[in-house]
Amino acid sequence: MKQLQGLLAFIEIADAGSLAAAARRLDVTPAAVSKNLLRLEAQLGVRLLQRSTRRLRLTDEGERFLDKARAALRALDEAVAEVSQSSVEPAGRVRISVGVTFGRRWVLPALPALAQRHPQLQVEVDLDNRPVDLLAEGYDIGIRGGPVENSSLVARRVCALPLVLLASPGYLRRAGVPHSVDELAQHRCALVRFASGVPAPWRFRAGARQRWVEFEPPSQLAVSDADAVLDLALADAGIVQAGLYNALPYLRSGRLKLLMPELHDPGEREVVLHYPHRQYLAPRVRTVVDALLAHLAQASDLHMTPERVRAEMPQAVAADTAPRR
Repeated sequence: MKQLQGLLAFIEIADAGSLAAAARRLDVTPAAVSKNLLRLEAQLGVRLLQRSTRRLRLTDEGERFLDKARAALRALDEAVAEVSQSSVEPAGRVRISVGVTFGRRWVLPALPALAQRHPQLQVEVDLDNRPVDLLAEGYDIGIRGGPVENSSLVARRVCALPLVLLASPGYLRRAGVPHSVDELAQHRCALVRFASGVPAPWRFRAGARQRWVEFEPPSQLAVSDADAVLDLALADAGIVQAGLYNALPYLRSGRLKLLMPELHDPGEREVVLHYPHRQYLAPRVRTVVDALLAHLAQASDLHMTPERVRAEMPQAVAADTAPRR
């Protein structure tokens, strides 16, 4: 592919924002990057970037071409990685960044078998709930809930992340079971508040047209970890919103009850595995990515939905245990 060097130059300039930064990523001189870009533009017959002394900006043609260029390069990367894996034993360090709860419960159990199959791999897992910049901090793989904003990262969906409302039987015996947003406003609640400082909204379906209503719960207690808010619910602190897969063991045991599943909106969040898009994906990284995705795909609890809980575990849904308010 005589256009390959030009494609690489164009994509890296678009991602990095300058010729110098793209040159550092590609380990070539800025002059070489500029020459490869000019050659690509000449072959295409269009200008992809507007240059000035202060900044570079994608043209309309460049905007349209960028997604197609990334897709073409990604397909080439995957083909190279597939061939490389057949002849090269993966070796070296792979750094993973993942949230504390998800990492302990779902990622760490996959590692012993992976290490046994590939003794030359060295896998390091950082358990941290803060947002991370994979490129800047030197991570090979990141696993987080929510969308991936950096378009230079390859994103692989792991599972949906439905949210549910929960409370302990002890709390519900004292306070009653809420059946509407108005009733919910009279209850004690505890929140998860992440690094942004803003808690996830509690959303509900309302009316015959199923419009969405956001509710800001009254709360005296807030924590920064998804497991910790479940600890508060187990301690009878009130009603919480948490990820369904974290709550499943407690729903099965009866220590927590599901609230208002017919009204509460589970949201559209998802868990995503992502990794930096490079000229090629090293076999060591590809091996860990594939192993993690296969392991997580087989974890049935990760793919549970509120609808399935209601159908398969009706005893997990709160029934009236005290008079309504």
